[in-house]
Amino acid sequence: MEKFVYDFAEGNKDLKDLLGGKGANLAEMTNLGLPVPAGFTITTEACQRFLAEGAHVDGLDTEIDRHLAALEATMGKKLGDPGDPLLVSVRSGAKFSMPGMMETVLNVGLNDESVTGLSRQAGGNDRFAWDSYRRLIQMFGKTVCDVPGEEFEEALHDAKVAKGVKDDVQLDAGDLQELVTAYKKVFAKHVGHEFPQEPRQQLDLAIEAVFRSWNADRAVLYRRQERIPADLGTAVNVVAMVFGNLGPDSGTGVAFTRDPATGESGIYGDYLQNAQGEDVVAGIRNTLPLADLEKIDKKSYDELLQIMATLEGHYHDLCDIEFTIERGKLWMLQTRVGKRTAAAAFTIAHQLVDEGMIDLDEAVTRVSGAQLAQLMFPRFDLSGDPAPLTRGVGASPGAAYGSVVFTSEAAVAQAAAGESVILVRRETNPDDLPGMIAAQGILTARGGKTSHAAVVARGMGKTCVCGADELEVGRDQFTVHGQVVREGDVISIDGTTGRVYRGEVPVRPSEVVQYFEGDLDPALANEPLVAAVHQIMTHADERARLKVRTNADTGPDSARARRFGAQGIGLCRTEHMFLGDRRELVERLILAHTKTERDDALAALRPLQRADFLDIFREMNGLPVTVRLIDPPLHEFLPSLEELAVQVAVARERGEEAERDTRMLAAVRRMHESNPMLGLRGVRLGLVIPGLFAMQVRAIAEAAVALAAEGGTPRPEIMVPLVGAVQELETVRGEAEKIIAEVVGDSGVQVLIGTMIEVPRAALTAGQIAEAAEFFSFGTNDLTQMAWGFSRDDVEGAFFWRYLELGIFGISPFESIDRDGVGRLVRIAAEEGRSARPGLKLGVCGEHGGDPESVHFFHEVGLDYVSCSPFRVPIARLEAGRAAVESAGSDHR
Repeated sequence: MEKFVYDFAEGNKDLKDLLGGKGANLAEMTNLGLPVPAGFTITTEACQRFLAEGAHVDGLDTEIDRHLAALEATMGKKLGDPGDPLLVSVRSGAKFSMPGMMETVLNVGLNDESVTGLSRQAGGNDRFAWDSYRRLIQMFGKTVCDVPGEEFEEALHDAKVAKGVKDDVQLDAGDLQELVTAYKKVFAKHVGHEFPQEPRQQLDLAIEAVFRSWNADRAVLYRRQERIPADLGTAVNVVAMVFGNLGPDSGTGVAFTRDPATGESGIYGDYLQNAQGEDVVAGIRNTLPLADLEKIDKKSYDELLQIMATLEGHYHDLCDIEFTIERGKLWMLQTRVGKRTAAAAFTIAHQLVDEGMIDLDEAVTRVSGAQLAQLMFPRFDLSGDPAPLTRGVGASPGAAYGSVVFTSEAAVAQAAAGESVILVRRETNPDDLPGMIAAQGILTARGGKTSHAAVVARGMGKTCVCGADELEVGRDQFTVHGQVVREGDVISIDGTTGRVYRGEVPVRPSEVVQYFEGDLDPALANEPLVAAVHQIMTHADERARLKVRTNADTGPDSARARRFGAQGIGLCRTEHMFLGDRRELVERLILAHTKTERDDALAALRPLQRADFLDIFREMNGLPVTVRLIDPPLHEFLPSLEELAVQVAVARERGEEAERDTRMLAAVRRMHESNPMLGLRGVRLGLVIPGLFAMQVRAIAEAAVALAAEGGTPRPEIMVPLVGAVQELETVRGEAEKIIAEVVGDSGVQVLIGTMIEVPRAALTAGQIAEAAEFFSFGTNDLTQMAWGFSRDDVEGAFFWRYLELGIFGISPFESIDRDGVGRLVRIAAEEGRSARPGLKLGVCGEHGGDPESVHFFHEVGLDYVSCSPFRVPIARLEAGRAAVESAGSDHR
């Protein structure tokens, strides 16, 4: 018989797939002997079954009955008993942390009768009892029955206005009793019946609501953003309530064992007296720094510090902890490996290595290429001494500027129009997620480092400042220290210092980029982050099997990529050398009527190409350089058909001669193709236009010989694009080898000849093609287009958003490799190519070469190298090391 419910004592931290992160870690803390309220966890499998069947799960009720009875026996109370009620929280908990994306209901079991019993439990504290009841109706109504949360907020606002107070805690028992009556009316109006009074019905409905929240819009969007699988489901944790809202000797808070923004050791977190946990993370009241708890309740503070040390030592990582103090008694409600900024991730991994908690292999797996990319973005240049508007809590580092918007909808719309925006809110809530994704940064008037805005922003790598001083947010403007900032005005926010500036503040390169450029010696740098990046990157390079090359077409790009650690060039696109003032020479080639005219045009292009190649070979001296022969259709170098037709028509209307334009128009019409990306391009150009590939091959060989004569070591590789049949490659190769032999002579220069695998037929006949190729380089951009039948330029803006929304794509196949389709073609080609030619060199030069997930796939398939843009070279290097470490770890399991 399937088991759907586990007591905390039955689980452990390794059962996250089954119990979710929250349930697994509650079980782990219970097993460590820490003060955890009693409770049980309903598994993710129960959620999966519920969502699949759309109905009640057979056997689940019986298990809940049994575990609820055990919980009641442990607590000595019955759920919702009028005289001495047991109340429980019902909280979501997926395998991966999804802060604020799913649902929680507190105080389940309260009703019109048990509210009196709760007051007696609390020593006659009527205010506490009615406050707990109004919270239940509000959370239950919004979460379980889809009552608009704004209506509850309006009723609460009206109550505070009527009382003449600003904070919830200033409302007395009578005020809260009246608020409960108002909340019940809001509930009944929207739901069509009275608030349910049966405690077990409340519990069942709350559990089902948490299950359903797995597929809430904001949860789906968050999973897509964070690449969390959609089929995992959430566990549900039913936990005996402990109360932080019993008075000044009670409270609730969130603590981190290290600073989640910087990684530095210390006392970090937030605390609220006389509050329940949701008040802290919601950011609706400004919190106290955790260190202030020492003055308020030193006994609980000291115990908390001891528990924090225990948890960090046990998990060997930064821990994020939620706790409640009930009348001086400390309770642990949750712990997890905490979300952190990119800088904190590197710094903490480095510190833990130095402290002997983890080894360097583990440190490499604790960071990611995406986090490294965040560290490479620029920071504000404050040399102009800009005056800050205000200062808040630097909750998620970075430098961001943009036009102020006040709603999630405006952020999405303006970002889609290409505008940089800063989302400004009193406090964010989960419904703001689309706007948070779209914005460059987030600024809030309330909350701290543990508020919803802070936690979500850190997870996404977004710049965020919370709890800005004296920030009053209105509908279309905010005021701060007497200054008014309207919607559309530009502000700059610094997520490290928490400072907010009016206007656009200039930026400067990050220290990490300066380190990669060689301008910052990690041994001398004052920035601990640089030392951490250096240590981890050095080890990643030592562990990596995959080499990392770059896509570069000029000497300066090649030089920068080499400074960033590139181990060669995987793609030099020769067509980029035909742009600018050289376009005229290509036009001469296209307009040539005779062999002499064509040869003259090619002869003019050759020395220019040779000089370009020599510059690149010098910068990459001793490293391989893969040069792709011209690939795009030639008409891309010509004026547009429409423009030429208008010019010729206007000239004729005026009676003017336009011989050149007329010839050009005829050539453009002759070369016009309905689908040029599937037309006369790549190897087909070389076969149809005599001398074109020969000119490029000669220029490559001459540049290599010139570098060798200077004492250098050129390693040129000629790549023939768009091959679909081995006969195409054999024809080009035969001509190329004759030219290379003639130019190279006895210089000792060796030139490899290979092909780009970007046509599905080439992948499926790789065994044949390998007989004529010394290397394959997978052009995954075109391979993806042809495998899917998509024109990337046409479809990404047209309907990809709908495919992502429907879950057809988890992520664009142009961003991360489609393992099942395009990836299978790569795997087939790699295996069959190496079967035919065991020493075949394999690489990838599409944009996927710099995508972290794709790098792991290419390691798994057995490629020799990936190639990406210069800026992404460090990212690919780190991921190549991570792939090797993780692969070795799985081999040992």
